[in-house]
Amino acid sequence: MSTPPPTGPLVTRGSLAAELRALGVRPGESLLVHSSLRSLGWVNGGPVAVVQGLLDALGPDGTLVVPTQSGELSDPALWSRPPVPEEWWPAIRATMPAYDPLITPTRGLGVIPETVRTWPGALRSAHPQTSFAALGPRAAEIVDGHAPDCRLGERSPLARLEALGARVLLLGAGYDTCTSFHLAEYRIPAQLVEVGRPVRTARGATRWEVVTEVAIDSDRFDELGSDFERDRPVVRGRVGAADVRLFPVADAVAYAERWLALHRPGAPWPDAAPGGRGPRARP
Repeated sequence: MSTPPPTGPLVTRGSLAAELRALGVRPGESLLVHSSLRSLGWVNGGPVAVVQGLLDALGPDGTLVVPTQSGELSDPALWSRPPVPEEWWPAIRATMPAYDPLITPTRGLGVIPETVRTWPGALRSAHPQTSFAALGPRAAEIVDGHAPDCRLGERSPLARLEALGARVLLLGAGYDTCTSFHLAEYRIPAQLVEVGRPVRTARGATRWEVVTEVAIDSDRFDELGSDFERDRPVVRGRVGAADVRLFPVADAVAYAERWLALHRPGAPWPDAAPGGRGPRARP
């Protein structure tokens, strides 16, 4: 049986950059991108061409930022997709490799963030589970100082992006991927959770660490995003075959703070990390 020809449209580095500029991406800005390669159509050059097109649209003075989460570095007692036998848990905690920004891969985010992470000159933040990678002149300013007990809050790259006037680009991705909404969760009353992960000691060994964190959850972000898009000026368009949204980080955070306070009053929402791996809420 012959393989059917690919469906279009044909997307190239040049066409992607041109369509991003037409959408409103500005040279010199800082842009947080959540993406889906498959949504774009047939991309000549795959994720490399997408990253090149993004960098072309931003120009030499722009900074590209992507989430590079590694949620597998978490407590095996909380894994559900798939779970592992309870008798394995102590051994997994004792032998799990610690986070290394240079070699720890992304998980559950697709090939575009992983391509950015490994791009020459990319910088990556220090949080072992919810890191971000950045390319461009403001990369260090954005990713430095990501506190190990602040996944997506005031001491994370999200707050830096907000302060810099950065924008979010949903490139074929839905609002359920919008990490900016999580920053709002740190600004409303929230339950705390205990988060376990392996860390490297000063002598190069690995130990298991548990820190107290704010509970986060993206379960209703699609609904939040729909209301946000209805009430706030969000640029909508298409790049290739992908539906695209473009909006300021600050607008998303401010709207989410009010929305979450209304729709989640006083309730705990412990989040599951990619693959069903994440922290459990404290009683």
